[in-house]
Amino acid sequence: MTASTVRGVDEARWLDERELRAWRDLLVVGSMVDRLVEQQLKDEAGLSHAQYEVLARLSEAPDGELRMTELAGVAVTSKSGLTYQVGQLEKAGLVRRRSCERDVRGVLAGLTDAGWVKLRETAPGHAARVRELFVQGLDSGQFTDLADGLAALAAHLRGRLSPAG
Repeated sequence: MTASTVRGVDEARWLDERELRAWRDLLVVGSMVDRLVEQQLKDEAGLSHAQYEVLARLSEAPDGELRMTELAGVAVTSKSGLTYQVGQLEKAGLVRRRSCERDVRGVLAGLTDAGWVKLRETAPGHAARVRELFVQGLDSGQFTDLADGLAALAAHLRGRLSPAG
């Protein structure tokens, strides 16, 4: 939206043409990549992108287990969204939940043997799709600049979402 499209709102600091184009391109690219990755995961593994993210994050944790609150933070999802996804993965036998021994209020989510197998089977195709969609569309210098810019934005935004998200 530009200043010329909104009457009576002069105080706003509007995006200039370059900023607006970049913002719109970010929305389009993010949506397209997410849809294409979602479709690949659904077709090849019967998983949603959010479910794959949960499996991948758990695989990076010691013993393949994380507290649900920690998992919500690294999976960049709300606690309620995570609870739903973990519930679906639990029904599929890919994840288990158990009480935390150190804190009775805490719940741990962990990969089952079937979850490890599913992740090992799915990861190569997922990595190939991400490389195709995200990495190969840019030359090396462009990708380096994008990676640096995304890291800076992530650092700038970190902590702005409430834990309940």
